[in-house]
Parts: sequence; C-alpha cells; structure tokens
Amino acid sequence: MKTHLHQFAAVAATVAGLATASSALAAEPIHICTFPGSPSAALDKVVAQEAFKTAGIAATFVADGIPGGDDDDGVSLKALRRTLGHGCDVLAGFPRSSVADAASGAMRFSRGYLRTDYVSVEASTKTHEGAGPDVVAATYGSPSQLIAVQEQHVRFDLENTPDLTIQAVASGRATRAIVWYPAVVAYQQAHEGQQFDVRKTRSPYSNWQLSFAFSQDAKALQKKVDRALGAMVADGRLDTLTHAWALPASIQAAQAAQAAPARFAYMDGPVAAASRGMLRDAAYSARNAGHIVKISDAAAPAAGAPSFDNAQIAHGKSLYGSNCAKCHGANMQGITAPALSGPAFAPASGSHLTIGGIYTYMSTNMPADRPGKLKDDEYADIMAYLLSANGYGPGKAKMTADSARGSTTLLNAGPLGVAHAAK
Repeated sequence: MKTHLHQFAAVAATVAGLATASSALAAEPIHICTFPGSPSAALDKVVAQEAFKTAGIAATFVADGIPGGDDDDGVSLKALRRTLGHGCDVLAGFPRSSVADAASGAMRFSRGYLRTDYVSVEASTKTHEGAGPDVVAATYGSPSQLIAVQEQHVRFDLENTPDLTIQAVASGRATRAIVWYPAVVAYQQAHEGQQFDVRKTRSPYSNWQLSFAFSQDAKALQKKVDRALGAMVADGRLDTLTHAWALPASIQAAQAAQAAPARFAYMDGPVAAASRGMLRDAAYSARNAGHIVKISDAAAPAAGAPSFDNAQIAHGKSLYGSNCAKCHGANMQGITAPALSGPAFAPASGSHLTIGGIYTYMSTNMPADRPGKLKDDEYADIMAYLLSANGYGPGKAKMTADSARGSTTLLNAGPLGVAHAAK
C-alpha cells in the first residue's frame, strides 16, 4: 500500500471536493473512508461504527475510497480532487493539529475522539548496540523529523515509515525514536512482548487529535456525529473503545499539569492543513532514508544570527516563491505544510529550533518534490528571506551556507518581529 501514516495528513488542504453530505440523513448509507496504511485505521473504523450507530445514521465503509499516489509526493492532489468527491462522505481518523491549521473553510470536523501525540520512544531493555547515545530515529519527511530537528547535538537515523522508525530502536540501531503514538501501539500489537519507555516530546508539532472530517456543507451530519460522540463520552463507551490506544498515564498527567492546549475549532474552524511531509511517499523517501545526519556539529558555530544583506532577501524571496510557497504559503502562513513565520515558528523567546538546525533541515529535505536540488548559496538566500520575515534585520555581510549551518542561535523572533507582535 503506497499510503502510510506520514503520507496522509496533508489531504486536509486538498479535499474540498469531498462528497456533499447533505443527504447524510437520508436512506442512502453514508460512505466512510479510513486512511489506508494508517496505524489507527482499525480503531478509526470501530469508533466510526459506534458513533454512526449511536447517531442513528446508516453507514458503510469504502475500502478503496482514498487512492494511492500517482506521483513521487505521495497521494496526488489531483487524484484526491478527482476521486474523493465520488467515494467518501466522511473521513475517519483525520489527524488534526492546532499548529497546522490553515485559513480555509473547505471542511468541517467533529470533536476529537482521541489525543494522538508524537512521542519519544526508547527500548525498555536499554540495549542499543552499535548506536551512540545521540542517535535519534525519525520518519523522513514527517512531523517526527520536524520535532527531532529541534533537538541539539543529536544525529538522525532517517527511516521510510513509522514502523521502521520504531524498529530502529527495537533493533538497537538508534537510542530512541520520535514517532506517532498510534504507530507504537500498532507495533506492539504486531510484536507480542515488545515494550518501550514512552515519554512526552516538547514541540508545537507534537500535539494531534483524531476526528471525523466532513464537507463544508455537511453541518447537519457533523452535529449529529458530535452529539453521538458526546453521548459516548458521557457513558464511557468512547473511553472503552480507545483505551488501548490512549497515551500513557504519565504523558496525560504532564499534559494536565500544563496550561490549556491550543483550542481546536471543531465546529466551524479552519481546515487542518497538516505537514506536507505526512503525505510523503515511501518510494520517494527511500532516496534519503537510513542515513545518519548530524545537525549541530559544525566546526565553528557562529555567535548570534548569521548576517545577510538586502540582495539576499530579494533573491531569497524569489526562490521561495518558486520552490516553497505552494506548500508553505505565499506569505509563509502555511498551507499544506507548517507556517514559517509567526510565534508558532519563531516565538519571542523559548524557541527549541536553532537557525543552523532549520537551515540543515531545509537544505537536505526541501523542496519536498526534489530535496537538495538548489545550490548552497540559494538555500542561504532563502534562509535570509526567512529570517527577515521573522524580524531579523539585514547587515552588510552576506550569509553563507557555512555561517547558516553553523549557527547555534535559537530562532526567536528578531527585534522587528517582537515589535510587530506587540502592536
């Protein structure tokens, strides 16, 4: 199956053509699709069956409603527009992230039925022969890689799929892994007796929930499903169905101790445009998978943000428009990939991302269709434009690939960005 966990979430920004569900309450059964290859597919089906039964809505599951990709970037956007409008009324197991929400009203979402974060996984036996203490496995082109790149002084073992990412820890090739928690549950179910130590990760890209997705004009259907989910919460059925997939108690306790998480606007909120990397095709990602990549081991780390000039900003803006804007947005606001400006990306303080880490990730993994296709000085110019967009002012010296890659400065919004945010 060509579609995997890290290949499906960007469908959020492309399924405006979902079948109209205004006939949802009629005699014709509602067609429910789950994401093929998703570790949570079995759970999604069980929850959907109970929710639609509770709502009194006839429903049937469509085995091949979501097509495989026909290009190297996973599920083809053209294929989704062409086929989803005819095969699916509801998408079960739709992953939502408050950080990845985009400003579109193309879809409606139910309330979340399960919190499914990205977690840090380590073998409970603590045997990792052949791996140094700094090797972290991550799934290529997925949020797990975005999360891992925020860590300092580590090396990556990039894998094709979440299953292989977990296997890297189980086999001892990696010390630990950053992975979607449902993938951990599915792996343990398939490997009886395999246990892991699971810990919370600290990243804005970690927090996800599963929900049902509907077309924008399916308000009546959405409300019925929401009421059904509410009833299932009240009488404990939802907890019973999802118990085996729930995050460990230690992580739930840590979440409860924190401030309230960002609100998911389930009823009328924007469409979730999750990381484009979650739609990465395994055959495509194989060209970079399985490699160990150092991200913050430069010979001479730069002090402070690297300098860049106005010419680089202008050229970087042009390069960004032709190579990055289709996924990250013309104004870096995020579309089918995360925003590259604003407090979620460059907070006023307390960032976990270094400038060098971002540059290294960008220059080795972007653009998504042809990673590493640009020249070093072109990546440096794009980085100059990115820094400028986040409040960093230009200087007289040009930014080089080495100065960008070697910067250990945390990406907090520059003075201009702080001033803008205060307005």
